[in-house]
Amino acid sequence: MSAAVATPPAAEAAPEKKGKGKLIIIVVAVLGIAAAGYWFFLKPSGPPPPPEPGEVVVLEPIQVNLNAGHYLRLGLALQLTTSVAHEADGSKALDAAIEVFSGKAIGEVNSPEAREKLKKELKKHVDHDYHGDVMDVYFTEYVTQ
Repeated sequence: MSAAVATPPAAEAAPEKKGKGKLIIIVVAVLGIAAAGYWFFLKPSGPPPPPEPGEVVVLEPIQVNLNAGHYLRLGLALQLTTSVAHEADGSKALDAAIEVFSGKAIGEVNSPEAREKLKKELKKHVDHDYHGDVMDVYFTEYVTQ
């Protein structure tokens, strides 16, 4: 009688394996669906495209005091991006130009190499002031005396 009541251990283990197998399949399926959702909806799309050139805003020329009584007459134009939805205010660019060029010796602004270096410095200031809305800065007038 006791042999009929006792169940073999192999018979009890089989249903547990079957349940674990279903659980593993469900977990793998859920992870697969989550990975596919991330891939299609949340994955980074890569770096943003470079800005496209928009309107060029020409500013009125200004005179900047240099060292030893000399001055620089400077005209600027700002190359805006197409993302700019409002009229560009040139006062920030003119203020940056005054900051960059004021007090320089005439020898520091006359050579083409120095002019290019100062232009890069001015562009860095303008880029910061306009939060990336200005792509480039052009000199429309550049006269020293």
